[in-house]
Amino acid sequence: MKDILHTIYAGLKKKITKNQQEVHTLHFPRIGVLNDERIHNLERTLNCTINNPAFFEQALTHRSYLQIAPQQDIHSNERLEFLGDAILGMIVAEYVFYHHFAVQEGELTKLRSWIVQRNSLAHVAKSIGLDTYIQLSPSAGKSLKDGNDTMLADLLEAIIAAIYLDSGMEQTKKFIGDILIPAILHSPEMQVKNYKSILLEIVQADGFFAPRYIVQHESGPDHDKNFTVAVFVDDKEYGVGSGKNKKQAEQKAAKDALDKHYPHALEHHA
Repeated sequence: MKDILHTIYAGLKKKITKNQQEVHTLHFPRIGVLNDERIHNLERTLNCTINNPAFFEQALTHRSYLQIAPQQDIHSNERLEFLGDAILGMIVAEYVFYHHFAVQEGELTKLRSWIVQRNSLAHVAKSIGLDTYIQLSPSAGKSLKDGNDTMLADLLEAIIAAIYLDSGMEQTKKFIGDILIPAILHSPEMQVKNYKSILLEIVQADGFFAPRYIVQHESGPDHDKNFTVAVFVDDKEYGVGSGKNKKQAEQKAAKDALDKHYPHALEHHA
């Protein structure tokens, strides 16, 4: 393990070599979906200069597009999504750490989780127009129009990785601090009630254990999943909800439970 860490450290200290540039060319081929005009428009959207469009073309490539793409040597945005997720988590953790000195670790964790949740990231992606750039198959495009939050959230994370690879950490922090976080803080999500928290508060006040959420059914392809979740209180089914991801389905199940068993509860949490 120590040798691995030393290798990672040595790699981080190195500048990009010619060989690494060749690796970038191999793994990030130009697809041609971003012409000069679209590059300029995307630069305005992201408020940054695009030096290597290939990073961003891959970030905009959903895996469903590989089925219909004329080229054979292209890659989806999934690896960039992996990198962007890690970068976003670190930068947001730093952001909440320095901007909320009075908040303790547990609440900092909740705040970070709330900022990087799928619904929040999907809102940002759509609000800045990234959904108009993504490359999709027709069926995945229909899923996007139907409100697939996961697809948009993954897209935004891939774009974050592309900015990092293209311009470095400071530009990535600027995008997250100047565009992403303000968009989340001013989003309608701020006004959405957390039905799970309300239900938890009520059932515990009644002397029950915390509600349990169980996935009852999954349907659809990977890029267009639909989940049905039931919430149980004291081993009794209290509500059922469906959504494009488990969190959305759980929130709807909690609301269904509140509507059925505690119809006046939401009035007190307005």
